[in-house]
Amino acid sequence: MIDPDLLRPVVHYSLHFLAPGLIAYTFFRDDWKRAWLLMIATMLVDLDHLLATPLFDPDRCSIGFHPLHTSYAMVAYALMLFYRPLRIIGVGLLFHMVTDGIDCWWMD
Repeated sequence: MIDPDLLRPVVHYSLHFLAPGLIAYTFFRDDWKRAWLLMIATMLVDLDHLLATPLFDPDRCSIGFHPLHTSYAMVAYALMLFYRPLRIIGVGLLFHMVTDGIDCWWMD
C-alpha cells in the first residue's frame, strides 16, 4: 500500500509542474513550450506564503489563507481568460488554485 503522506507531495508537485505541460501541449500546441514556461512562472503566486507565520505549515490550506489564494484573487485570474495576452497566465494561476485546492481536500 502506498503511504498517503508520501503520495500527497508527489501528486501536489506533479500537478504544479507536469500538468501545466500537458495543458500547454493540449490547448496551446503552436507555442506549448512558452505556454508551459509561463504557467510554471505562475508559481510566483506562492510568494504570498512569505507573509505567513509560520512561513511553512504542511497542514495549512493555502486557499483562503494567503492573499493571492483568495476568492477575490481567483476572480481576477478568471478575468484574465478573457484578455488574450493574459490568457495563459490566467489558466496557469487558476490551475495552481485547483492544485492547491486538491491539496486542501487531501488534508481533510
